[in-house]
Amino acid sequence: QVRLAESGGGLVLPGESLRLSCTASGMRFQPTAMAWYRQAPGKEREWVAGIYPSGLTKYEDSVKGRFVISKDNGNNAVYLQIYSLKPEDTAVYSCKFVFPYGDLWGQGTQVTVSS
Repeated sequence: QVRLAESGGGLVLPGESLRLSCTASGMRFQPTAMAWYRQAPGKEREWVAGIYPSGLTKYEDSVKGRFVISKDNGNNAVYLQIYSLKPEDTAVYSCKFVFPYGDLWGQGTQVTVSS
């Protein structure tokens, strides 16, 4: 059974950086895509970044220039580097792996940006 586990969240000051990790266990096939989503308090979950086997990356417009998604196929991992964190980045960040048979989600990691 494939499972995803996120890590790297926490409480940070505005302007600081953070690197989120999402590692898969029990994975036998490479996903067709990997992505990060976030859900802020009182809001719906939103997609923020995606990466494909080719290395192609895509970003939601509001995070371009501050968020960088990357992957490590050897470690079955996807990362999200966030620079210049803002209070509005406060959310639960979740990763998603897309497979031909369906999507797999991690449990999420809380990121809180506050002074």
